[in-house]
Amino acid sequence: MKCLLCESLSLEHICSSCQKTFLSPSIYKRKIVGKIEVISFYRYGEIKKLLHTKHKDIGYYIYSILAKNSFKKFAQNFNYSDTLSSIAIDDNIKNGYSHTAILNKALKSKCIKPEFSSLRANNDISYSGKSKEFRVLNPRDFHFKGSGLKDIILVDDIITTGSTLSQASQTIQNSNREVLFCLTLADARLK
Repeated sequence: MKCLLCESLSLEHICSSCQKTFLSPSIYKRKIVGKIEVISFYRYGEIKKLLHTKHKDIGYYIYSILAKNSFKKFAQNFNYSDTLSSIAIDDNIKNGYSHTAILNKALKSKCIKPEFSSLRANNDISYSGKSKEFRVLNPRDFHFKGSGLKDIILVDDIITTGSTLSQASQTIQNSNREVLFCLTLADARLK
């Protein structure tokens, strides 16, 4: 097959050369709910077209490559004194896979235990392309099944206004769990 970025022959949808050149992660940080840190690995503008593949079959392969280059590397270098849980926001299967579950699975390491189907919205509202006002007026109404572990890393693909991560964090904290920080692929504020 051909690399999606440079059109060279490749065994993956994005060749190893383009992955090194264009998909080497950086660290971008911001805070939500006053104190919870959100760590993002890419500027939204850098990978916008790749992120939009999540609604197509090819998105499974693209998100797997993005997860390998960012979330997996993060997990390999992350140390914590206890085992903690990583939980993806709304890891519902759509189009044959869940893009947030792919990211979450990449975090599996000696101290991070990914959990699945733990945090789901009770409504099917999509925030994609919506204003901050729309997001405030239409909360996701999350349901958290609970985790056996107290400390949690929250996982999503994009942070835009921060309202989804804030609502999810609050829901988890209401269950006497602690969201240590959030991980996202991209920060939409960064073009």
